[in-house]
Formats: sequence, structure tokens, C-alpha cells
Amino acid sequence: MNYFLSETLNLALRWIHVFAAILWIGQTYLFTWLDRRFETAEEEDPKQVWMVHSGGFYVVEKRSRPDFARRLNWFRWEAALTWLSGLGLLIVVYYAGGLMVDPGSELTSPRAIALGIALLPIGWIVYDLLWSSPLGRNEAVGATISFALIVALAFVLTHLLSSRAAYMHVGAVLGTLMAANVWVRILPAQRQMIAATREGRTPDASLAARAKGRSKHNTFMVIPVVFIMLSSHFPVSTYGHRFNWAILGGLTLVGWVAARIMRRH
Repeated sequence: MNYFLSETLNLALRWIHVFAAILWIGQTYLFTWLDRRFETAEEEDPKQVWMVHSGGFYVVEKRSRPDFARRLNWFRWEAALTWLSGLGLLIVVYYAGGLMVDPGSELTSPRAIALGIALLPIGWIVYDLLWSSPLGRNEAVGATISFALIVALAFVLTHLLSSRAAYMHVGAVLGTLMAANVWVRILPAQRQMIAATREGRTPDASLAARAKGRSKHNTFMVIPVVFIMLSSHFPVSTYGHRFNWAILGGLTLVGWVAARIMRRH
């Protein structure tokens, strides 16, 4: 690919990717914060949260069913745009940029690319099966297994791909899980709940619980994803280190602790 074209695409996709991610994750954390405020409200009406921002005062009211006479705003395209622009970056920077394997690697570049692409759906299948199984009903057990799988993936990839590509593909897998959570689990559950309400049926409470649980997962996964995005600027202390896989695992754990603290405040 022409170098000027490659750099232009890289810049454009990175710009879109970062801005879309800011919108998506910002909304996710805002709604997480709102849920927390509703759960801990001590006012006379715990169904309302008052806020002040940019010279205005806002009140948010939580309801168990929508008012079908009013427009219902959905939050979904930010997730899709973030994932699609991220995939575009993988193609431009790694697949077309020849960064998948180190010189002299036994794994050819086409096979490395095939492995990277295959990891995205495989990662979703493993994750979704885990958290849909009895093991996933115990949050501590599910989180422990998930962490072990992330570390194992990082270890294997850093021994097969170039270390930089290995890091990015761990991030790509996590980003795919986040986007799939929105489009495969959260949005369909919301649509089913709305359909039940329209028909006068009581919405399935398990759908709301599952959607809320997957949204919670996204607030945890995004922190190591952002770290991986930044790691390309710090090769000595991240992917270029001898124990790069352990560093990724350790900082993932640190990120999860930080996410837990943020969710409590």
C-alpha cells in the first residue's frame, strides 16, 4: 500500500476510533453512575437523580416501562463505529502493514492474519458460553476464569505473533466482546422487554439482569483495552518487555480494581 495512503487511513481511522470510543464508554459509565445513584438515593423520591452541567440543571427519572407516546433514544451506533474503525486499523496497520510477525518467524504472515481474524469470533463464543453457564452465575468464579483466559491468550500470542501485534489482538478480542455484548445481548434484551410491555405482558426480569451484567462487563474490559491502545507508545515497559504477557495480565488486574472502585462512587 502507498505510504501516504496508509498513513492517511491510519490517522483517519484512529481519529474516528478514539472519538467513537469516548462517546460509547462515556455513555456507559454515565448510565452506570446513574444506576448506582438510584440504588443509593436517600431522597424522598429515589427514582430521580438531579444533576448540574454546563449552566443547566437536569433531572433523570427511572421508570419500569417506557412512555410509548414519546421518542425512545437508543445508544448503539457508537459501539458499532468503535468496533468497525478498530477493525479498519487492524487491517491497515497490521494486516496490510506487515507487522503481524517478526522477521524469521516460523509463522507466516497470512497464517498470522488468519489466526488474528479467527480469534475475534472464537473469543466471543468462549466468553458468551462462560458467562451464560452456571460458572458465570458466580461473578467471582467467572471473573477468575476470564482473567486466566486473558493471561493465557496473551502468553500464547506473544510467542506466536510479534509482541506488538499480540497485544493489539488481545485488545481486539476484548473490544469485540464489548461490541458483541451491545449488539447480541443488550439490545435484543431491551427490544424483548419493550415488546412485552407493548403487549401488556410483564417483561422478563432476567433479560434486564443479563443486559445490565453485560454492560457492567464492558466497564471492566475497557480499561485494559485503553491500556493496550496506549502501549504502542511505550514498547520498553509493555509489549517489548521480556515478560510482556505478565505485564498485560498484571495491569489488567489493576484496571479491574480501578473499575470496581469507580463503579462504587
